Amino acid sequence: MTARPGYRGFLALAVCGALVAGCANREDRVLFDGNYYPGKVRAERDDRRNFTATVRRAGRGIEGAHKAAAHEATRYCIENFGTSAIEWAGAREEGGGAPDFSRAGDRVSVSGTCTIWR
Repeated sequence: MTARPGYRGFLALAVCGALVAGCANREDRVLFDGNYYPGKVRAERDDRRNFTATVRRAGRGIEGAHKAAAHEATRYCIENFGTSAIEWAGAREEGGGAPDFSRAGDRVSVSGTCTIWR
């Protein structure tokens, strides 16, 4: 059974597109101190403004991991609430202050609340 010429062209285009799509994500990664720290954010069900941002691979550099966690948190607030203002949980200063990071194994986490102006 032989494939029709149009089908072969479509198949070749689909394979090339899949290869390019797989590479695009790597180019979009944000590096901190030269390293990539995969991250995710989990929000509370009752109030999605409250969240915890976590990054992995903290062993590559703790300062970079802190920056990556704060970046994930900020990105979450901007994408979901249109603000980069965050009231960090456990902050030492009133009005937000610096984030209070926690480390568990090879993960760094930071918690806070997206501040919405009303």
